[in-house]
Amino acid sequence: EDEQIVAEIMRRRFFPALITHKAWEGFHFAGHEIRITEATDCYGAVVWPSALVLCYFLETNSKQYNLVDKNVIEIGAGTGLVSIVASLLGALVTATDLPELLGNLQHNVLQNTKLKCKNQPHVKELSWGIDLEKNFPRSSCHFDYIMAADVVYHHPFLDELLLTFDHLCKNDTVILWAMRFRLDKENQFVGRFQTLFDLEVISNFPSLNITLYKAMRKGRMKA
Repeated sequence: EDEQIVAEIMRRRFFPALITHKAWEGFHFAGHEIRITEATDCYGAVVWPSALVLCYFLETNSKQYNLVDKNVIEIGAGTGLVSIVASLLGALVTATDLPELLGNLQHNVLQNTKLKCKNQPHVKELSWGIDLEKNFPRSSCHFDYIMAADVVYHHPFLDELLLTFDHLCKNDTVILWAMRFRLDKENQFVGRFQTLFDLEVISNFPSLNITLYKAMRKGRMKA
């Protein structure tokens, strides 16, 4: 079953028939052809399999997780694929990442959502753990969903990442998080995450070493 679903997910990806001056990949999600411009010299500007897993889940579970007019924030949006798919499914999306990635992120989001979405998504800078209250004040920022794909890897900002989840998450916020397991130090983040949030495995893909989680604040997990 794992291999069949993974094969279906990977069939959503296509590549240019001819070599072009810009590196890009194409994807079929939410009834649209999505073209993502990439930069292979930067981790944040490449589409990783965890993003495809999350996009596939959003599309195939759109009734249970109805995103229409829901406030969604994606942290570590990278190329913007997850934010684009969520927007095409009707969400009001804020796609965030580091300042040096915003140009490519904005390009992809605009190219793939303009005149196609009920709610035009926004792109905003978010450096994990920095100026959170200033840029995303708790009193006025409420997100129905926090989405994250492959935000845990070999980087020194895991403390800041946990702080960011904590700041953005209200009692009724649902976190959808796709994680690829790599090194023990990174994998230990899951245990730390569980000190603040109840965690439920939605899907597991051993062949990709990826797990898709749903999380809510401790004690608030819905049946």
